[in-house]
Amino acid sequence: MAGLGGKIKQKLSQRKWKLKIKTWMLFLILVPLLFVDAFMLRQNHIRMTELRDAVLAADVEENDEKLAAALAELKEFVFHDVVINVVEENGVQRVTFGTGPFYLEHLYIRAATKALQKARDEMTSDNNPNGNVYGLAAGVCDAQARANGWNWASPGYMNCMMSEIAKYPSAGEIHDTITASLPSTELYRRNYASPVWAPTLTGALLLLTVVIIVVIFIRIVIWIVLRLSLLFI
Repeated sequence: MAGLGGKIKQKLSQRKWKLKIKTWMLFLILVPLLFVDAFMLRQNHIRMTELRDAVLAADVEENDEKLAAALAELKEFVFHDVVINVVEENGVQRVTFGTGPFYLEHLYIRAATKALQKARDEMTSDNNPNGNVYGLAAGVCDAQARANGWNWASPGYMNCMMSEIAKYPSAGEIHDTITASLPSTELYRRNYASPVWAPTLTGALLLLTVVIIVVIFIRIVIWIVLRLSLLFI
């Protein structure tokens, strides 16, 4: 019995200690905690930006192994920590969790170039009646491409080809062949989403901040209710 009584007294003393934490104390804890949260989230954003820039740099270098490693490192970080980002779509900025959309432009250009080369080889073969048309268009546009620094997947080269091909009766068929050979740009679009909360230091600090805000809110509501109730007594 004595042991049980001691435990009860201990619990009561603990509860009494908890009740001594005033609301203003919680505010004193909350204010610097908010600054720490902002700092941690900023550090996560900076780290994500560095990893994403590394991916884009590897894409420019056209190094597939380096690109794959950079993508894996970026995904590992974003998928396991809280990353807040501001992205712009159609002139409107919005807050999102993750990298936001970005494109592997050079990887797409290489894939499109290979596809166009294959289509070009097929259409200029001896068995293809449209070969001369494509060859004539390429003869005009290749010279412009060399002068302007275009590649086969660039808009300038494609517009030139379509413009030249349109001069011939078989333009529709060739246009369809070229369009069908190009890979979808969506295959080279990346957008990695991060969790809203993660079991990391940043996540723990955010959770503590939310708990304190909820406790303060509940205490304020209780205080308002008690004050209002006194008016009717």
